[in-house]
Amino acid sequence: MTKALETDRGRRLATRAVHGGIVADPLAGAVMPPIYQTSTYVQAGLGRHRGYEYARTHNPTREALERSVAGLEGGRHGFAFASGLAAADATMKLLSAGDHVVCGENVYGGTHRQMTHIWARLGLAFTFVDGGDLDAVRSAVQPQTRMIFAETPTNPMMRLCDLEATAEIARAAGARLVVDNTFATPCFQRPLELGADVVLHSTTKYLNGHSDMVGGMLVTSDDDLATRLAFLQNSSGGVPGPFDCWLALRGVKTLPLRMRAHDANGRRIAEWLTRHPRARQVYYPGLPSHPQHDLACRQMSGFGGMISVELGDEAYARLVVERTKVFALAESLGGVESLIGHPASMTHASVPPDLRRKMGLTNSLIRLSVGIEDPEDLIEDLDQALSGN
Repeated sequence: MTKALETDRGRRLATRAVHGGIVADPLAGAVMPPIYQTSTYVQAGLGRHRGYEYARTHNPTREALERSVAGLEGGRHGFAFASGLAAADATMKLLSAGDHVVCGENVYGGTHRQMTHIWARLGLAFTFVDGGDLDAVRSAVQPQTRMIFAETPTNPMMRLCDLEATAEIARAAGARLVVDNTFATPCFQRPLELGADVVLHSTTKYLNGHSDMVGGMLVTSDDDLATRLAFLQNSSGGVPGPFDCWLALRGVKTLPLRMRAHDANGRRIAEWLTRHPRARQVYYPGLPSHPQHDLACRQMSGFGGMISVELGDEAYARLVVERTKVFALAESLGGVESLIGHPASMTHASVPPDLRRKMGLTNSLIRLSVGIEDPEDLIEDLDQALSGN
């Protein structure tokens, strides 16, 4: 397992982002960790090596990324995977057939698909509830419940989960709390400090921030869980290549700077959208009108760049997402560039229509990943797109 460096503890977030997890290069003193593009390592003799035998199990570049993100989350152990879904897959492998999971109904569509189409077939049971409704979460717990899986803010409805209260429910049930922190990042929210057992990231998104790699990450401070996750990471083999790890680590170094820009632009555009006559409803936890705004202020230090907008008409929504010029019509999120999407037909197409309707995810909802461009250009672009008939 890969531990965060003890020397990183106590340093502030921006310093940890730049220096966290870095071990001095013994060969040339490189400032950036080298890309160890190798599948295996020379051993001095049978049973005698430098801690590295095979790259699926250990890779120095991957370990640097794992230490860095673990340190940012305030965790002790980090585990990198080939995608966010590979990381989610590893959390499900902590369970056994017959175990039950309480999951927020508004999770990423790929997470929902994996749970219902793969793990349910293999013997796990799932109950999907509004993760923001503590009574619903509490009522969904069964004697066989071993995990509560939360995403906060949720994708794309921007609902919040009260992490401290949900952690208490999980502890009372003898279950683990797994939190997908992709939208907020450790810059704005640290679930381990609020009682979570495992934090999950799609490093594809904000942690990398440049839309040029795919990866996932799990972080925990629980030594027993770390031992099990290390075994699963090695045994299942869904690890990222060293170059992808290097790209993500490069992105992490500017994470605090980028998140400040995403947050400033997100707040500005969300507030502007509330005044636009064609926007029926704006979903953004930084708005005082958000029903969980007080909770957002308590457990988050920023609100980020993810906004969803209800336009009230499917044909109009499709027109808007195809009319933007700065916002690119594309899946994914969290890059420096602004993206626009139609969740019902893109990221959440695999979620059953009745569940989409239940959570308010309509065919006329659009989602914005607000980048770090000049906000005036972004507003002008949205204005011209929304002005279409």
